[in-house]
Parts: sequence; C-alpha cells; structure tokens
Amino acid sequence: MDRFPSLPRESWAPTKETLHRFLQIVGKVRLAASIRRNHWWNVPFHLTGNGITTRPCGPVGDGIVFTVDFDFTTHRLLILTLDGRRVSFPLTGLSVGDFYREFTGALAHLGIRVLPEDPHPFDLPDAARPFAEDDEHAAYDPAAVNRYWTILTQVMLVLEKYAAGYSGKTSPVHHFWHTFDIAVTRFSDRHVAQGLSVDPVTREAYSREVISSGFWFGDERSSPEPAFYSYTAPEPDGLERQPLEPAAARWTQTNGSHLALLPYDDVRTAPDASDSILRFYDTAYAAGARLAGWNEDRLCPGGITDPQASAATRPRPRT
Repeated sequence: MDRFPSLPRESWAPTKETLHRFLQIVGKVRLAASIRRNHWWNVPFHLTGNGITTRPCGPVGDGIVFTVDFDFTTHRLLILTLDGRRVSFPLTGLSVGDFYREFTGALAHLGIRVLPEDPHPFDLPDAARPFAEDDEHAAYDPAAVNRYWTILTQVMLVLEKYAAGYSGKTSPVHHFWHTFDIAVTRFSDRHVAQGLSVDPVTREAYSREVISSGFWFGDERSSPEPAFYSYTAPEPDGLERQPLEPAAARWTQTNGSHLALLPYDDVRTAPDASDSILRFYDTAYAAGARLAGWNEDRLCPGGITDPQASAATRPRPRT
C-alpha cells in the first residue's frame, strides 16, 4: 500500500466538496451535542480504524448518548446509541441535500432531538444556501475517499509522534470539519488579550499563545495543493526569515500572517517521508518558540519526561 498516495486537489475536487459538506453537517450536530472544552477541543472529529468519529455525544445524566461514525472502508454513515440501537446508510449516490435529510431522519428515528443550530455551510462559497437545498454537490468517488482516509491516517501517526515531543499543554490530534484539515496544537502558558471585536470562536481558539501544525488537502485561498503547515500565533517579528527544513519547505503569506508550508508532493515519495515531515514540524516549531520566548524545558524527545528513563535512552559516547 502506498503510505502517502497521490491526491491532487483537481483529481477529486467534486468529491472533496461533497464530503466536506457531509462532514460539516455531522460536525455541527457534534457541536450542538457535546460538552464544551477549552479551545473547542470538543468539536473536531477523531480517527478510528476505519474512518472518523464524533465520539460519544449527548447529555450528562438522562438522555440518549450516541456516536456518529464515517466508515471509509464500506463508505457508510453509522449512528449508534449507547443502548445498542443503530441506523446506517451509504454515502455514495447522495447529494448534500439527500445526506442532510437521511441523517436528520435517522437521528429522529432514534429519538435524538439534536439538529445543527445553523444548517448552512461554514466559510464555504455557498454559505447562504441551506444544506437541505443543496442538490449541486453529489459526487462521491470511493477510491478518492479511500486515498483521503489513507493520508489522514498516515499524517495522524506523524503528528502523534510530533505531539509526543512536547510536555506542555497539547491538543489532541484531530480532524477539523470546518476547515477540512488535521492538526495538533502546542500551547504556552501566556494569555493573549483579545478585544470584544474579535469573534468568539477566534477568542476561544487563540486565548493562549499557540504553535499549530497540521496538514490540509488544498484550497483555493491558502494553498492550491495538499501541504503540511505550521503557524505561530501571535506571530513574532521576523518569523518568516527563520530557516526551515527540508529544502522544499518555505514561508508564505496568507491573511496578513506567515505560514510555514511543505508541499505534500515534494515529500510523499521520499524514502524518509515521515522523517522529513517531522523535521519540518520541528524546525517550524523551533522558529516560533525561539522568537516568542517559549520555555525550552517543555521539549521531551521520544515522549519521555521521566529523567531516569530519559538518561537511559541517550546515546552513550564511544570509547
């Protein structure tokens, strides 16, 4: 199996646009039915052995607890309740409007009284059109979706290894349905003052200094093709002049700030692809952390914080 298969954006653009909206519909239900966590950690999807999951949703105490899973091996959506009831339906052959009606109907059938608070796409060109009225987006190529899932899984493993190297506050590795990327975020202890003019989503997400690293599948605004990325917020002066590795990595300006980018196609076929991606994340982190004055003691190579175990794993000098 190709660990990092080719997936140019134009090769699956219609499927990607349809799938993105499927994810947003389910994600908005997750948002409505989950317990709020700092920095919106309750909202994204997590990966499973055959797709992605909302994780259990529902009230604490009385009420129906349920999970929604996308299975990208059989290409079905599955809704499971804690008492063992289930409803599933295929993802193929549906428009976004069809999917919305199938999904909300399945929730009602199970007695789950949760609907998206705002049943419109988030930050997409058709944001004014309700999901239920979208018969335009109806493409679903199972082979392309399987490649997307394969890439998600491999990137998740690289991000888990990267996340293990930091002992400070770190987000889970999670898949964002609103921006269609997978990421992990490291935090410093310093608060970031933001005025009331900043929207509440941003205020919560960036209430602390962050260095976020991840991967997205390409879009028309920031990067037209799949790429690994990293950014520091707030951005320290001179960030864009700091060195990055490997050689294909570069700084790019987007929305008034600088983003470290490593194009997917420049590393996916390399014999040491995972190591190259990790070097990219490490150098981008080092650049932001150094300029922002983060605590260097938070690094823990290999995920080890036990000083005795850490000393035992250090290379011994040759005699």
